[in-house]
Amino acid sequence: MLPKYNVTATLQCAGNRRTAMSITRKVKGVGWDVSAIGNAVWGGAKLADILELIGVPKLTSCTQSGGKHIEFVSVDKCEEENGGPYKASIPLSQATNPEADVLLAYEMNGEPLNRDHGYPLRVIVPGVIGARSVKWLDSINIIAEECQGFFMQKDYKMFPPSVDWGNINWNTRKPQMDFPVQSVICSLEDMQSIKPGKVRISGYAVSGGGCGIERVDVSIDGGKTWMEATRFQKTGIPYIADGISNDKWAWVLFELTVDIPQSTEIIAKAIQLQMCNLKRCKIFGT
Repeated sequence: MLPKYNVTATLQCAGNRRTAMSITRKVKGVGWDVSAIGNAVWGGAKLADILELIGVPKLTSCTQSGGKHIEFVSVDKCEEENGGPYKASIPLSQATNPEADVLLAYEMNGEPLNRDHGYPLRVIVPGVIGARSVKWLDSINIIAEECQGFFMQKDYKMFPPSVDWGNINWNTRKPQMDFPVQSVICSLEDMQSIKPGKVRISGYAVSGGGCGIERVDVSIDGGKTWMEATRFQKTGIPYIADGISNDKWAWVLFELTVDIPQSTEIIAKAIQLQMCNLKRCKIFGT
């Protein structure tokens, strides 16, 4: 019997915050605001253990037959695949690495997966956009090239500002995998009018690739000066990372109460454990 592992991980749609991107430049896709994201404890078997059972050793990047990717195929059919199944893939080197914590999950927050979250079995690929954590799993294939499905090849790719829908060449970009370090203020709306005085600033910060969040800084003067926010955890909810148990795959919830002047720009900035932070930039994605 394979051991069960619990992995606390944030899943996030690659289109999360697409509404904010559209302020700079109109992008296609569902106009998610800041809430296409969630955090949970996922329970299941590590994919690396399962692959080892069929003769693929841990930390393998290529099989003897040339397999370099693991493809996950769902029972869910979709229009973009011309009625075929939804599918996605990850590198074999990631799937066979126990430290990557890739799971075949059958539990969520200590309970069996419900139908909406992928019952009876789904993949969890921590630190990677949610499109790769395939639900309602039907089959797993070892393949030589990355999955050629629609959502790997013609969606969820990042392009420079010079590219638009008239000159896009999908083959010039690789599929998006790890999501970037980011922080979001949830307690205030963009361009919100508030009265001067004490204001609670709160939100979430998260980073892909297992980097984890070291801290979140907040500025109330447009980035001239910064204050460190505190982490908070609601009593009885063990799957929210706090100052004591900061998981490398989990989001961090932050808050800071400050005196706000009459007119100002409030910014939050997340810093990874590797001491990197997100710079201001303009991007274009699908």
